[in-house]
Amino acid sequence: MTYIAAVHGALAPHQYAQQDLTDMVAEVCLPEDADRRVLDRLHRAARVSTRHTALPLDRYAGLKNFGEVNDAFIAAAVPLGAEAVEGALDAAGLSPRDVDLLMFTSVTGIAAPSVDARLVGRLGLRPDVRRVPVFGLGCVAGAAGIARLHDYLLGRPDDVAVLLSVELCSLTFQRNDPSPANLVASGLFGDGAAAVVACGARRRATGPAVIDTRSRIYPDTEEVMGWDISASGFRIVLDASVPDLVRKNLPEEVDGFLAGHGLKREDITAWVCHPGGPRVLEAVEEALELPAGALDMTWRSLAAVGNLSSSSVLHVLRDTLAERPPPGGTAGLMLAMGPGFCSELVLLRW
Repeated sequence: MTYIAAVHGALAPHQYAQQDLTDMVAEVCLPEDADRRVLDRLHRAARVSTRHTALPLDRYAGLKNFGEVNDAFIAAAVPLGAEAVEGALDAAGLSPRDVDLLMFTSVTGIAAPSVDARLVGRLGLRPDVRRVPVFGLGCVAGAAGIARLHDYLLGRPDDVAVLLSVELCSLTFQRNDPSPANLVASGLFGDGAAAVVACGARRRATGPAVIDTRSRIYPDTEEVMGWDISASGFRIVLDASVPDLVRKNLPEEVDGFLAGHGLKREDITAWVCHPGGPRVLEAVEEALELPAGALDMTWRSLAAVGNLSSSSVLHVLRDTLAERPPPGGTAGLMLAMGPGFCSELVLLRW
């Protein structure tokens, strides 16, 4: 097994009430003199109170093309990522020189050299640190990233591995695009980052242990979620069938995974779930027949900061560790879903 030594979340520097963001989207995304009642309804339905953005709201209308948007991503992602990694290492009582592997994930911008490479000198990581930049996993990457750290540390039990997620979703909102998918996304997603420090078995930490993981991709669902890449950047693909896919696939997936460890749903004392949105969370609760309050940490995160794509489930994990740690020796389950359509499960033990 491997151990989660620390999780640290960071948020983009500009915080706004949902109504302020709705007004910005109306200005930037809707045609002039358009009826904004659908936009207002979709943003209210997101159940988000506040969100953080990489840029001040008055900057978004002036972004002319994908090049300018991506430059803004790099400029904001590097310092925000550094904040997240420094905070996680400090919480774990480790230094940058202790890090043997740095995995970086994002689905809201691209860079070469990658963001992780730009952080090596800035953070004081060793020149021989192993780096794994990952693009394309989307919302599932927080859970999948921990799973891949676990895979690495099983073979290197003396090592320290760090997962960094930076997602600046506001930079993907499409200007002059009143499509329902763009309006839903612009009401749901926010900007943030998170870092996880994990240790191999011979460097045992005080946090929960990763016992096992499961990845699953569901056939004939490639068009359900993701991006269409165009001259204007990342145009979201978000099909209304996602909650139905959750109901159809998640119960069997979770039950089979737990059964392999002699567990049932009622044995899980912490459900660390990605806040995909109200309809998705309701589908998770119904499909798994979760007890009242099981996803309270997830619902609270959604309201406070929105959906941070891959960073979100890591914020929920951080909050669970800090505010609602389960009893020692009990099991927890981290779960997230993303483009593919796919799911990732991580079994934890406190």
